[in-house]
Amino acid sequence: MWRPVALMLLLLVPLRAPAVETMRIAMGDAQGEVRVSGKGLSFGSDTEDASFTPLQQDGVVVRRRGSRLELNGAPVIGSAVRFRAGVESSDAGTPGDSAIRAGDMEVRGDVVVRLYKDGLQLINVIALEDYLAAVLGSEMPVSFPPEALKAQAVAARTYALQKKLETYGAPFHMGSSVLHQVYGGLNREDARTRAAVEATRGEVLTYELAPIEAYFHASCGGRTESGWDSLQRDLPYLKAVDCPCGRLPASRWSATVSDAELRAALGQSTEGFRVTSRTSTHRVNRVSAAGGASVDGVQFRRKLGYTKLKSLDFDVEHTQGKWHFTGRGYGHGAGLCQWGAKALADSGKSYRDILLHYYPETELQQLY
Repeated sequence: MWRPVALMLLLLVPLRAPAVETMRIAMGDAQGEVRVSGKGLSFGSDTEDASFTPLQQDGVVVRRRGSRLELNGAPVIGSAVRFRAGVESSDAGTPGDSAIRAGDMEVRGDVVVRLYKDGLQLINVIALEDYLAAVLGSEMPVSFPPEALKAQAVAARTYALQKKLETYGAPFHMGSSVLHQVYGGLNREDARTRAAVEATRGEVLTYELAPIEAYFHASCGGRTESGWDSLQRDLPYLKAVDCPCGRLPASRWSATVSDAELRAALGQSTEGFRVTSRTSTHRVNRVSAAGGASVDGVQFRRKLGYTKLKSLDFDVEHTQGKWHFTGRGYGHGAGLCQWGAKALADSGKSYRDILLHYYPETELQQLY
């Protein structure tokens, strides 16, 4: 079913609205200073209706001096300053489209440098659709079929808007690492990611008229996990569903762990280490060792390392003084499976089919 989500649009867009929906993405932190550069660089306050003053130069060093900021040694008023490239007058509203570099990251939109803890924090204020083009290039291989890229675009847009609503009024809505959505800036864009974003412009997944928590992962290994078992979130649209990725070599992995590494992850002796319970999809729920308390599977994977233990769907054996893990899938397993989306797209499924397969009971709606 398709219908506009007018109420959600009012919640997302402020009264003095920019021309497009924007996101505030934390790019990272800096110690005492950071260089910001871009052609036609201007600066202003960190507000949506700010006026921007040309700097008459293409680069500036922002320093922290105690509890204030300085631009090339000159003090500025306030705890944050916002930069925009390609501005020749006091434009306000929508962030610019010209490239701007802050530290080691080049992005579209505006860059905010603000006082944060004992140093500085960098925030990218960017049009949502521009942000998504870079997220797709960071989160999914651009060689994947167009319908898979479109499905990822809708999932990423939905996830971003849900996080914006959740953090409304905060200095930033999301970070740029795997803890949220991987965002690599301008160099992660591609003609194919832009095409997928443009083809789905404004489309989001909703449940009861609200954007869903559209989690996704690389590979589920053949069956996705429920929201409760994977994320401790009892969400009706994150259910275990069958997935074609289980037939792909990319869904299989193995890892060898030393006794010392396993002991550090367990926080106890490894003697008698075993899996003590699993979820309905075969993922490990708890592990334990002889004489010690059991450890939650999610916590165990985090401590052992996400790149070492790629998922919780694994078996383990102890041979020649080493622990050998063999597993299926990569990631938490909830929501859209990226390799599964590729397989479904290769079989002729549309991005709408893919989304409704991995997020049952949701509606695909046109938000703007």
